[in-house]
Amino acid sequence: MRMATALSVVVLAAGGIGHAVVTGLDTGITRVDPFKDMKNRPQAGNGMNVLVVGTDGRDKITPEEKKKYRLGGAPCHCTDTVMLVHISEDRERASVVSLPRDSYAEMPEHTDLTSGRKHHSHPVKLNAAYAEGGPGLTVRTVESMTGVKIDHYLEVDFTSFMRTVDAVGGVQICTTKAVKDSYTGLDLSAGTHELDGGQALQYVRSRHIDGAADIGRMQRQQKFLAALIDRATSGGVLLNPVRFREMATTMLGSVRADEDFGTDQMLALSKAMRGFTPASSEFVSVPIGDMSFPVKGIGSTVKWDAAKAQKLFQALRDDRPLAPAASAQKAESSGKGVDPKSVVVDVSPRTIRVQVYNGTRTDGLGRKVDDALRGTGFDTTRTPMTGAGQERARTLVEYDPRWDRSAKSLAAALPGAELRAVAGRGATLRVTVGADYRGVTAVRAEDAGKGGPFEAVTGDKVVCP
Repeated sequence: MRMATALSVVVLAAGGIGHAVVTGLDTGITRVDPFKDMKNRPQAGNGMNVLVVGTDGRDKITPEEKKKYRLGGAPCHCTDTVMLVHISEDRERASVVSLPRDSYAEMPEHTDLTSGRKHHSHPVKLNAAYAEGGPGLTVRTVESMTGVKIDHYLEVDFTSFMRTVDAVGGVQICTTKAVKDSYTGLDLSAGTHELDGGQALQYVRSRHIDGAADIGRMQRQQKFLAALIDRATSGGVLLNPVRFREMATTMLGSVRADEDFGTDQMLALSKAMRGFTPASSEFVSVPIGDMSFPVKGIGSTVKWDAAKAQKLFQALRDDRPLAPAASAQKAESSGKGVDPKSVVVDVSPRTIRVQVYNGTRTDGLGRKVDDALRGTGFDTTRTPMTGAGQERARTLVEYDPRWDRSAKSLAAALPGAELRAVAGRGATLRVTVGADYRGVTAVRAEDAGKGGPFEAVTGDKVVCP
């Protein structure tokens, strides 16, 4: 979520800034060697792959900023954000793939940097790789999960994130509905907003807006990156050597990168990417199979859809676009490829976790409803249970008040269902099927059906009109 600054190293080079301006900027980058002693790596494909990770860094922020932007607590030695950025061989396209920090991963055999203990391969959440083995183990883990060879490594904390946003004059974000998160202090009304560095940090950190949690946060991060690219490429920053150097110096002040990513690489990209625009970027989250996959000793993890994820990463290796061509997007927006009978809802069903209970005496009805909800996209547990007490006449949806928008989206798929708020219920919504059940209505998020097989979107589609 704090990675816009690192990605901007690539984007800002597109302005063709001269060698005299760029030379010396990389002296502020702290160098790491994430590829040391790595063996049995994936075969290199076409294009360039950059692993971009975000670390905490709140220990570098002033007490006033901590209070204002609700950044209390001790910093963690972990990665909150992991992105795989692919720059095409012709340097005309950047594909950004977000990898959930709680992704289920098999940690390769390694030596713990803190304790010195040797560990065999074992299951973890993806963000634990950095805590146990730093950049090197993070790269090894991502390569093992994706089959994509990493060419460069960039690591940024959110201190430089705020400073960089301020250096470009802020970013413009548009929201179709009001968004509010009491944890980060984010409070935006529906409409267009100019965000400064601190506000932008609140925007990309927020994960308690609705049941979308980390998936929703990654989507906001992607929208933010597109907005930053738009501001950098259209606001004169790239064509003004003084502003460019000011922003680049700010941005690179707290970056850690591999030793081979420096001035020469920036200049090579700048010559090839002069025409880069938001439309040249595309954003996607790795396909999810289970939003709440339990692992003993670890807890709930995010498990990828193995088949779809493999196709996504194969496309990166083959240097193919992830988003459909403009003509295909136009056809989709006109209704082709989208079920015309489906109901449009606020929250994407794939981000809503549901536990189904059979509240009737009809055998197998719980399984039937679970399958039907999963068929329209909801993340059901696949283990329906029998409801307690007397048979229910009316289907009931119970939800935590913090996930009220998710509950309304679920209720749209179950016409006539009763909605009941239950404090402390958590992110998993509970459906108790009643005797009035007559089937599940297909629902979709407003932007569902767009983006081809990977649901990718180009930057020009998410920036303010």
